[in-house]
Amino acid sequence: MTGARIFLYVQHLLGIGHLKRAAVLARALAGEGFDVTLASGGMPVPGLDLRGAGLVQLPPVSAVDASFKTLVDGNGLPITEAWRGRRARALLEAWRSARPDVLVIELFPFGRRQMRFELLPLLEEARARRPRPIVACSVRDVLQSGPRAAARAPQTLRWLEQYFDHVLVHGDPAFVPFSASFPDAGSIAAMLEHTGYIAEVPDAATRGNAGADEVLVSAGGGAVGYRLLEAAILARPFSEQRARIWRVLAGVNLPEAEFGALLALAAQRGEGRVIVERNRSDFRTLLANCRVSVSQGGYNTVIEALFAGARALVVPFAGGAESEQSLRAELLAKRGLVDVLPEPQLAPQSLAAAIDRAANRDRPAAHALDLQGGARSARLLRHWVAENGGSTPRHRAEASGP
Repeated sequence: MTGARIFLYVQHLLGIGHLKRAAVLARALAGEGFDVTLASGGMPVPGLDLRGAGLVQLPPVSAVDASFKTLVDGNGLPITEAWRGRRARALLEAWRSARPDVLVIELFPFGRRQMRFELLPLLEEARARRPRPIVACSVRDVLQSGPRAAARAPQTLRWLEQYFDHVLVHGDPAFVPFSASFPDAGSIAAMLEHTGYIAEVPDAATRGNAGADEVLVSAGGGAVGYRLLEAAILARPFSEQRARIWRVLAGVNLPEAEFGALLALAAQRGEGRVIVERNRSDFRTLLANCRVSVSQGGYNTVIEALFAGARALVVPFAGGAESEQSLRAELLAKRGLVDVLPEPQLAPQSLAAAIDRAANRDRPAAHALDLQGGARSARLLRHWVAENGGSTPRHRAEASGP
């Protein structure tokens, strides 16, 4: 069934990884013939490629830091109850205007509980509609874990049972099953579909040679990447790779003052071999051509490095209560696909030694990870829409009654 309408909600709060992954999914859905509306609740990201999907920019909100405790609006002011009311109304208006057959919500209820003030009313309205739309959660391979997450699991399961028909896990169970970070996965086994990883596939035919043989240093959106980028510039003189070009990419969310500090440090210590830039649209080309990639352990960058076959050193972000990047990096390292330097060990000389080890390895051997998550997600949703045929999804028809 083509022409079905999908409403895809995503909220990025600190980095831009959630939005980038949602954009890849939106393009895959549009390519499958869906009429896609992507509703984004984070700060606008210039140059977002949606190719065939429409964008609704909600009044933006972001987190002040990695604790995610304080949320601020587009003017940097703490959000208020009045702001929450306006935002919830804007989301419902966008939903009603789109009149979708499918609602896909990224991460919630496994995360983004801060946004339940708008998501629970949206889910209630979806549940009340006739015919009821299919409702799916789109979630990455690894969740945050620990005592706090465990305490929230019962509520997560109740919300899933009450509102959702499917959970699209964008990972490969042969690499890491969802149960590795969500121990209650068995309770929702009938809802789970591992789609494979979602990433943008580099086009080798038009790749070019940009970044050939360089040391490529990146930190995703950049909101929490300054320490890694600074350490890389300071590490260059200690590295066997010091004669190469070191290209340091600062994400769009890195504050301007910190970007300026990196430029000044490169001028002072780079000996003309360090280039500091904001993120580039040809990042995947740089990955494919570089001598070694140095990055944090976020979903998008790691999976793009695997696609590109890059030698990769990962320094997982571990601030606040973050555990996701460390677990993913550890599992990849066990398969020989990346090198890892734990963030507590990050210092110029240790980073230089780790870069040299990674740069002197052969490129990673071919791996069997499923990297077709966008296309498979689109096919699954097309199948469910056709199967549903406009009637109430069976899961919630039984759970909720008429």
